[in-house]
Amino acid sequence: MKTLLPFILVIAFTTIYTSCSLSKQEKGKLLSEKYCGVCHLPVAPAMLDKMTWTKHVLPAMAPKLGIGVWQENQYFSKPVSGGNNISIEDWKDIVAYYEELAPDTLASAKAPQPLAEDLQLFELLQPETDSQSLTAMTTMVSVNPFTGDIYSSTEAGATLYKWDKQLKASQAIKLQSTAVDMNWRAADTASLTCIGNMRAVDVPTGVLWEVHPAAEESRQVKTIGMGLPRPVQSISSDFNKDGRIDYLVCGFGHNYGGLYVLQQTADEEYTKRPVWEVPGAIHAVVDDFDQDGWPDVMVLFAYGDEGIWLFRNDHKGGFKQQQLLRFPPVQGSTGFQVVDMNKDGLPDILYTAGDNGDYSMELKPFHGVYLYINKGGFTFEQAWFYPVNGCTKAIAADFDLDGDLDIASIAFFADLKNHPEEKFILFKQEGPIKFSPHVMPGLSSTGRWICMDAGDYDRDGDLDIVLGSYSKGFIIQNDFKPDWNLNTPLILLRNKSK
Repeated sequence: MKTLLPFILVIAFTTIYTSCSLSKQEKGKLLSEKYCGVCHLPVAPAMLDKMTWTKHVLPAMAPKLGIGVWQENQYFSKPVSGGNNISIEDWKDIVAYYEELAPDTLASAKAPQPLAEDLQLFELLQPETDSQSLTAMTTMVSVNPFTGDIYSSTEAGATLYKWDKQLKASQAIKLQSTAVDMNWRAADTASLTCIGNMRAVDVPTGVLWEVHPAAEESRQVKTIGMGLPRPVQSISSDFNKDGRIDYLVCGFGHNYGGLYVLQQTADEEYTKRPVWEVPGAIHAVVDDFDQDGWPDVMVLFAYGDEGIWLFRNDHKGGFKQQQLLRFPPVQGSTGFQVVDMNKDGLPDILYTAGDNGDYSMELKPFHGVYLYINKGGFTFEQAWFYPVNGCTKAIAADFDLDGDLDIASIAFFADLKNHPEEKFILFKQEGPIKFSPHVMPGLSSTGRWICMDAGDYDRDGDLDIVLGSYSKGFIIQNDFKPDWNLNTPLILLRNKSK
């Protein structure tokens, strides 16, 4: 022991000396990596502006580290039981690190060149609304892939509507809360996910229904799950291969949520089994990704530790978890699609970032559409990025029927003041992973798109696009009033390729 004592003293002295010799910025950086990096990727100060860090993001994060907030820059110790608590002194060093290095203003996402308003591929069709006094608050649009019928839901009145071929709406099903996802299993059968509460609260009142919209009223709805934490998507599959249909549920939640499988029992009841109980599951894809004959799950989590995870079926009723992509917690992930973009037989990932409805409500240069190419062995490499402010969703499909995949994108938090045209963009693929952006003249004045689906509405062999408008509220740019139609709940972009 005596022989070790000098060595221990040298290490202790070196640590103290190094700590004392660090600049305040260096110390703040190390502390942020130590404490914040436990839960998510460390975030560089340059990712947000100074005011957003100090007035919104850091005060929201402080309680998670055992720090209470009196008012701006006024903190006190409030340890969290079992939490990753930090001292007041160390917390102030973290705050100073972000306050000193963050920019005064943050640049928006800027397109490499002006968007060409020359898109002639689609014909714009708008419905005749019964009442121009109602504000459009659409939360979901869905095209039945078997029939081409369009369905939508609205926050106002919580109703599922069906639209006929003249784009006239009729009530299909009265809901308990607004629907946010509709996943078709057959021409007359779909899973309908009702979120329960649109506000960011921990109130588990979401519902999953199996619906048969064309059936008589008494047979339209079968309850699959209740009391779900703000579910945003559900997918049917036989995960344990017992011959009975189960359901995967993305429970986005708020502070609490999770990814669940509602497993069907022999008596046609459903048992909720957690896959991963953390909030933020926003979008999932079910497929046999490892080609072993069992359904696996790929999921995007968009809260806290943002990223895409693969859950491989273990053939025993559970899943083996593997992280594929990871993003900073301010990324604002909104959705993804698994698609073989370069036609090499491996599934690639088309991903969007653009959520601006949380603590950092400002336009961001890293929002937009990303493409990650599969390099084999479940490794992915970014191959393409196009900046789009507030990008909400992207769909890859051969819209112009030229043999390669194009990309349609929407942006709810677009730069409404300066570039409202980026609310809808069609990226035509001109060569291998080379895309040219195009927009429709005058389209931006018809609505503000929060949801999108593609399908063959008119059954002519090409894909049409439906855009749902949530036309009022959630405006993050100062001194801006809506300059689009507030009443139209959705529009149809009818493809003219055929």
